[in-house]
Amino acid sequence: MAKSLQQLIDQAKLDPRSLTPAEITQLKRLGDTSSAAGMRQRDSAARRSRDASASVKEIGAIPPVQNPERKKAAGESFKLYCETYFPNRFFLGWSTDHDVVLSKIELAARRGGSFAVAMPRGSGKTTICEVAELWATSYGYRKYGVLIGPTDDLAKTMLMSIRAEVEDNDLLLADFPEIFYPVRCLEGVAQRSNSQTYQGNRTHMRWGADELVFPMIPGSVASGAIITVAGLTGQLRGMKRTRHDGQNVRPDFVLLDDPQTAESAWSPQQCLSRGRIIARDVARLAGPGVKLTAVMPCTVIRKDDLADEYLDTERHPEWRGERTKMLYAFPKNIKMWEGEYDKLRRADLKKFGFLKTATEFYKANRSKMDAGAHVAWEANFEEDELTGIQHAMNLYLTDSAGFAAECQNEPVDETLVEGDLTADDIAAKINRHARGVMPLNTTTLTAMIDIHDKLLYYAVCAWGEGFTGAVIDYGAWPKQSRRQFTMREARGTLRRSLPGAGLEAAITNGLTKLTDEILGREWRRDDGAIFRVSRCLIDANWGQTTDVVYQFARQSAHAPIILPSHGKGITASNKPMGEYDNKPGDRAGFNWRIPAKRGRRVVRHIQFDTNFWKSFLRSRLLVPMGGPGSISLYGSKPEDHRMLAEHLVAEYFVRVEGRGRTVDESKERPNHPDNHLLDCMIGCVVAASMEGIKLHGQDGQTRRKKSGLNMQQRQQAKLRERGLL
Repeated sequence: MAKSLQQLIDQAKLDPRSLTPAEITQLKRLGDTSSAAGMRQRDSAARRSRDASASVKEIGAIPPVQNPERKKAAGESFKLYCETYFPNRFFLGWSTDHDVVLSKIELAARRGGSFAVAMPRGSGKTTICEVAELWATSYGYRKYGVLIGPTDDLAKTMLMSIRAEVEDNDLLLADFPEIFYPVRCLEGVAQRSNSQTYQGNRTHMRWGADELVFPMIPGSVASGAIITVAGLTGQLRGMKRTRHDGQNVRPDFVLLDDPQTAESAWSPQQCLSRGRIIARDVARLAGPGVKLTAVMPCTVIRKDDLADEYLDTERHPEWRGERTKMLYAFPKNIKMWEGEYDKLRRADLKKFGFLKTATEFYKANRSKMDAGAHVAWEANFEEDELTGIQHAMNLYLTDSAGFAAECQNEPVDETLVEGDLTADDIAAKINRHARGVMPLNTTTLTAMIDIHDKLLYYAVCAWGEGFTGAVIDYGAWPKQSRRQFTMREARGTLRRSLPGAGLEAAITNGLTKLTDEILGREWRRDDGAIFRVSRCLIDANWGQTTDVVYQFARQSAHAPIILPSHGKGITASNKPMGEYDNKPGDRAGFNWRIPAKRGRRVVRHIQFDTNFWKSFLRSRLLVPMGGPGSISLYGSKPEDHRMLAEHLVAEYFVRVEGRGRTVDESKERPNHPDNHLLDCMIGCVVAASMEGIKLHGQDGQTRRKKSGLNMQQRQQAKLRERGLL
C-alpha cells in the first residue's frame, strides 16, 4: 500500500517546514513506488525505455549492394569513381591536366609515393582531395587518411564537406551499404555513434568535427578506417591510433591541399616554417622505416613561395613536382585582346557588372582572337563568356601578374619591397600644428573624396616646394562619434542622413554637404594667410555611382575645382600611362591624364596610375620629418592618427618585372578591411601634381608662391586657359 507524504515525514521524523520543494518531490516518489502497482509501473517504463534505446542502437541487417559491377569498376579507376558517384561535383568535364592529377592520386593510393602537382586556382583541387580520401578508404586501399589544409579551420571545413556527402549521397549508400548504412542510421545525430551496435556488437564508429572513424562491420574492407584532418601549422606529430580490434595504425595516405595561404606565401619566414613542417612532421607521419604516401595539389602565388619550392625537382626531387597551366599558348593576336576587347570589357563591368558588348565583340571576331591559343580546360568558363579561352584571357587582363602565378604556375619575378612602413612610423610624423592649419612652407591645398555605400571618406592636404606636404584634415561623412572606427562599424550612414531616399540621392546629398564643408571654407596658414582648396578629386570608380559623380561634378557650386577621378592599376606587363596615344584635347601629366570631352561625357575626368602614385606616396612617408618631400600630420598626439595610419599600411608593395620594366605593385594585406583614407591621400597627391607641385629637380622649374583670397580667381582663369571650364 502506498504511503502518504505525511506518513513518510512522520516516519523520518522530519520538520515539514524545513523541507525544500525538491525533497518533497522525492518523498512523493518514494511513496508512489512503495506500492506493488507503483513498482510494476516503474519496471514497465524502464523496460520501454530500454527497448526504445536498443532499437536506436541496433542498426539491423545491412542491405545488399545494389550494383556490384558499378562498384567494382569504380574501384579500378579513381576518375570513374568521381564521375559515377559524384556527378553533381564533377559536371564540367575534365581537362588533360585533371587526368594527370587524378592518375597521380590513384597511383599514390594504390602503390605509394609522393607527388606535388600545381593546378590553376579554381581547378577543383579541394573537391578532388575530399573525394580521393573517400575512394581510398572505401576500397580498402588505405586505412588511415589525413587531409591537411593550410589552416585548422579550412581543414575542418573539408571534413564537414565529406560528412555532408556521406550522409546525403544515395549512390554511395546503394553500392557501399557496409560503410554508409550505419552512417545513415545516425539520422544526423553524431552522438548516436557512441552506442551504435550491429548484431549486438558496437560498431565503434566516430563521427566528429575533426575525425571520422568508419564502422567496424565484419567483411567490410573499410572496417575501422580513419579519415582525419589538421591544419599544416596545427598538431601533426603523434598521429597514431589503436583500433578497437587491437591494431595499431599510423597515417598511410596524406593529402596536402594547398598548404599555404595568400598571407603566408608573401612571408619568407612563414614559407620557411611551413617547409620545415612538411619535411620534419608530415614526412614522418607514416612512422619509422615507412615511406610517406602523399599528394600535394597546390597553386603558386609568388616566386620562391612554398608551392614553388616543392615543385622544383632540383630542390625536392622526392616530391616529383609537376606544373599544369590554364593557358598553354597565348593567342597570336594579343593586341586585339589588350586593345578593343579590353576597353569593351572594362566598360561592360562598369555599366552592367557583367560582360555583354565585349562577349559580342569576341563572338564576331572569335576566329581571329582564338588563333594560336591552347587552353587546358575548355569547359571552364562563366555565364557571360563563350569559351575557356575567353575566360583565361579575362583573368589575364584583370591581373596579369596574378594570372602568371595562380593560373600558369609560373610567377613573374616579384620581390617584396624592403623598408616597409608601419602604422606607428606614420602616426609618429606629427607637426604640432592645429587641425586645419597649413604649415608656413605650404602654398597649395588639394582634397580627395572616396565614395562608398555607407560613408564618404575625405582628406585635405597642404603642399609646398618639392612635394613637402602636410595632412591638415581627414575623416568621414557623416561624421562618426568615435575617432577610431571601421566602415563596417559605422553608425551614422549616408542612407540614414537622408531617410527614404535611394543610394544615389544619399550620395549626392552627402557630396553636397561635404564639399560645402571643405571646399566652401577658408583655410588659414600659420602666418595668417588665407587659402582655399584649389583642386578636389572625387572617386568615380565605385560600383554604379560613376554617373552620379559626373552629374554632381557638373552641377555643384564648386564645379570649377572638382574633377571625377579613375585610378588604374597599371602593372609591369601593361603599357605605361606615359605611352598612351594622346588625341586632340587630351592633357597628359606625370603618370596622369585628362582625356578630352567625348561622347556622353560632358564633364572631363582624370585617369592616374595607382601603382605609381601609391609608391610615390610611400616614398614621401618614408622621408624623415623636416626632409624635402616629407609628409607630416597635424596635431601633437600620435594616437589620434591611428585609424589614418592603419589605412595607409593596408597595402604592401611587390616589385614586379615584366616587358622590360620594373613596377612596385600594391597588394591588399589580409585582415586589413579599410584602405579608404589611403585612396584619399593618393588623390590629394595626384591633385597636387595637377596644380604644378613637383619634386626638387624634376624639371628645373619652380612654382610661384600664391596667397590671399584671390587665389581662387587665378585658379579659375588657369582652368579656362586649359579648357577645363
